[in-house]
Amino acid sequence: MLTERTEVQVRPGVESDLEALTDLYNHYVRETPITFDTAVFTPEERRPWLLSHPEDGPHRLMVATAASSPGTSQEILGYATSSALRPKPAYATSVETTVYLAPHARGRGVGTLLYQALFEALADEDVHRAYAGITQPNEASARLHERFGFQYLGTYREVGRKFGRYWDVAWYEKEL
Repeated sequence: MLTERTEVQVRPGVESDLEALTDLYNHYVRETPITFDTAVFTPEERRPWLLSHPEDGPHRLMVATAASSPGTSQEILGYATSSALRPKPAYATSVETTVYLAPHARGRGVGTLLYQALFEALADEDVHRAYAGITQPNEASARLHERFGFQYLGTYREVGRKFGRYWDVAWYEKEL
């Protein structure tokens, strides 16, 4: 359990994180409209996603862990990614960013640490803009993105249907 004094470490994601990252993401698939995925994943199904985020280049995966004693596994508190915005070549210098946190890690600064590490890692990459889509309502995510210089662009109204209702997605942009 994350406490106020828990030390958080941020590092690139690795293959051994796959099961915990899948579990964390599946929480959002099952319980929230934050992702528009509607069926949970197995770790093997999520492997291509993990492999699409190497330790260098514009598409990164940063993982926040709770500091642990030597020899014990590290609890994953959340992750942040930069991914391809769209598949066409002209979009190559734009990325879509996102943050997912373990429910008990929200409101503790973990998202801030993840985005700091992600944008530091992207500083030397050929990336011109970052975009973020935020399912509404989600004031905490909007505040995090605005804190990092993202500016509101507009909203896709009722763009996704999940849990028997339609959801809006607000889009934000950050110059890199």
